[in-house]
Order: sequence, then C-alpha cells, then structure tokens
Amino acid sequence: MESTVASKLEALLKLQSIDSQLDEIRRVRGDLPEEVRDLEDEIEGYEVRVRKFDDEVAALNDSIAQRKQSIKDSESLINKYEDQQQNVRNNREYDAITKEIELQKLEIQVAEKKIREAHYQIEQKIAEIEGTKNRLEERRKDLDNKKHELDQIVSESEEEEGKLTQEREVASHDIEERLLSAYNRIRKNVRNGLAVVQVKRDACGGCFNTVPPQRQADIAAQKKVIVCEHCGRILAGVELRVF
Repeated sequence: MESTVASKLEALLKLQSIDSQLDEIRRVRGDLPEEVRDLEDEIEGYEVRVRKFDDEVAALNDSIAQRKQSIKDSESLINKYEDQQQNVRNNREYDAITKEIELQKLEIQVAEKKIREAHYQIEQKIAEIEGTKNRLEERRKDLDNKKHELDQIVSESEEEEGKLTQEREVASHDIEERLLSAYNRIRKNVRNGLAVVQVKRDACGGCFNTVPPQRQADIAAQKKVIVCEHCGRILAGVELRVF
C-alpha cells in the first residue's frame, strides 16, 4: 500500500515537472498567440468592411445609371409631348399634354437630385474605404511582425516542446484516470499551474498556508494521497528542514 501511494505521488510529481516546463515555454511566448489571433480577427473585420463599402458603392453607381436612363426616358417623352402639342385640337388637350411635360420635368429634377446625393454618398464611402484600407495595411504589418516574433520563439522551443509533450503523454499513462482527472482539474483552477507540491518550511508549496505537524506526518507516511486543506493542491511530500 505504502509503495503504491509513493509511486502514485512520484508519477504525479514527474508529470507536474513536465507540465511546469511546458508552462514556462508558453509563458515565454506571453500574449503573442492571443495577440496574433486578435489581429487576424481585426483584419478579417476590416476586410469585411471594405467589401461591404465596395458593394454599397457599386449599388450607388447602379442607381445613378438607372436614374440617368430615367432622365433620358423623360427627355424623350418631353420631346414626344412637345411634338404632340403642335397638333392639338383644343385647349383641353394642350393643357393635358402640358401637365405631362411638367410631370416629366419634375421626374428629371428628382432624378438629378438623387444622382447628386448618390455622388456625395459615393465620395463618403470612398473616403471610408481609404481610411479602412490604411488601418488594414497597418494591422497587416503589425500581424507580420507579431507572427515573425512568435515564429522565432516557437522555432527556438519547438523541439523541446515536442519532446516534453511526448514525455507528458507517457507520464500520463502511469497515472490512474481518476487521479489524473483530479490533477488536471486542480491545474485549471490554480493560477501558477501547480497541482502537486511539497510542504516547504511547514507550509504548502502552492498557497504557502501552514500545514499542521500531524498532517505533515501523514503526508510523509505516504499511506494515502493528501490535499492541502486551503487550496486543494496535492501534497506529495515534506521537505526536510536542515538546522
């Protein structure tokens, strides 16, 4: 029983050592991976915005073309009505055609106003596109720099990380599933990633709260797996004090 618990704790300490080394490698990378992802998301957002503006400009140009055609149609009708006015038989027909001509002239005025408004909107959209493209170019440069920096760090530690990852997989197989699950859960819940610690200077090596002498004796006896009553970390041993 004693050797079984001892072997479990030894396996946990080995796994913790590997995970701590992996944590250190990832710590060196810092926030770079997250910054790269954020920049990629931001760039995608700018690209979507540019495409949206381009679509809006295209739609405005289409509306301008349609209104210009509408003006031509109205002008053709005006010419037609003016010719008809030369052959009217009475004032009533003349007045009716005059109203049609006035209506078409009003249509032309409305279309011309809409065209001016569309041109103004296009100018605004183009300015927004240019501003967005400038920000997009800046962010792409930032992304290239961040990726280059991250690639350098990753390349320096890639071999070591791969080796440690393989060692972790092997070390995990030596730990029963229930204990491994508890270990992984504790690691997620603590800030420094230490799920397995030793008692040092009468205190938990994780939260530094005092561990009572009797509990230290139970830990040293290795008859069962004991956790810190304050932080829940697994206490794998008691460091002997040298006086």
